[in-house]
Amino acid sequence: MADKFSFDIVSEVDMMEVDNAVNQAQKELANRFDFKGSKSSIELNKTDKKITLVADDDFKMKALKDILEGRFAKRGVSIKSLNYKAQEQAFEGYIRQTAEIISGLPSDKAKELSKLIRDSKIKVQTQIDGAKVKVISQKKDDLQQVIAYLKQASFPLPLQFTNYR
Repeated sequence: MADKFSFDIVSEVDMMEVDNAVNQAQKELANRFDFKGSKSSIELNKTDKKITLVADDDFKMKALKDILEGRFAKRGVSIKSLNYKAQEQAFEGYIRQTAEIISGLPSDKAKELSKLIRDSKIKVQTQIDGAKVKVISQKKDDLQQVIAYLKQASFPLPLQFTNYR
């Protein structure tokens, strides 16, 4: 029996599911009556991990975001992984907005997560290892408490718990 137990906390996005969600959103956009005759669009750039939304006005931009976020939810991709940038003017009076897809745990967020776990006063150790945070404890129950604590905490990135040993 092992004397220490551990698990890893990561923040990953399945790009195939993102691609499927964007394709479904594009199909819905083509079929929606309120977008007939509009130049509104949703485009995915897989290499840069960015989604570009183009709309006629603010109302249609909000509707585009609703369509996209609804499709993300149906595909099981967290909308916390979308980081919307500021709206900007595009060609001929249209509005453009980009959304970055956040994949991985940046070092500042990993430190914030580690501090959050320490502040919970649960007897565990944390180690930041690249794009993941390893949580180590003598008891499995403490690890389960950390998982429950993080699930109810409002962290700005989607978290997954892997390598539970």
